[in-house]
Order: sequence, then structure tokens, then C-alpha cells
Amino acid sequence: MTRQRAVILEELRGVTTHPTADEVYEMVRKRIPRISLATVYRNLELMAREGLIQRLDVAGGPKRYDGDPGLHYHVRCVRCGRVDDVHGIPPVDLPQARLEQVTGYRLLAHRLEFRGVCPACRGAEGPGAGS
Repeated sequence: MTRQRAVILEELRGVTTHPTADEVYEMVRKRIPRISLATVYRNLELMAREGLIQRLDVAGGPKRYDGDPGLHYHVRCVRCGRVDDVHGIPPVDLPQARLEQVTGYRLLAHRLEFRGVCPACRGAEGPGAGS
């Protein structure tokens, strides 16, 4: 693992905000001022392919990255785009063999996206709004 990749991974694992590649770049530049945006993109994609991090392809927004590669769900705010981890809910145990039989696909993964309005956006609505 290169120094650049190690710093990218450390920075990503140090936050829970699920940053975009541009945000990771800004974080890493504080420690490695000469790093290029292309290097950050390349390393994020490589680490996602290797399973060290997760790439979140959220509907209607830029790719985001999660330093926690373990299987867990996410919830996305439909107003501001914030993405948070969902803890305390075990992943759905899908009948993969049956799904493969019915569809003819060899399944690799599934994605379940929760959408809603985050606490900050709800607070901005004022008391009693959306209740």
C-alpha cells in the first residue's frame, strides 16, 4: 500500500460523512498538498474494487465513499443529500438461490436504499412541520 493510498484510507475511515471523491481530495490535501484529484479518484476506485472501502452509488447524486466495508445499509436525505449508516438493522437475508433460479442471473450483491428527511433538514422546517 502506497503512502498516498494509506492516507486516503485513514482520512476516509476517520469520518462518518460518506464524502465524495472531491471531499476526500480536500481532506487528503491537508496532509499531502501535492496529491492530484486524479490520484484520489484512482485510489478510491481501486480500494473499492479490493473491498477495503465501499463506493455508494446514490440515486440522484455523486458517488460517495464509506470507510466501513462491512455489510450495512445507508439512509439518504432527499433534501440535502446527506448519507448516514443504518445501525441496528441486520441485512436482509435474501433467498439468493431462488432469485437466481427465477431470474437466470448469478447474483453478486443487492442494494437497499432508504430515503427520508434528515434531522437537520427536519429542524429547518420548523416546529410541527411534516409531523
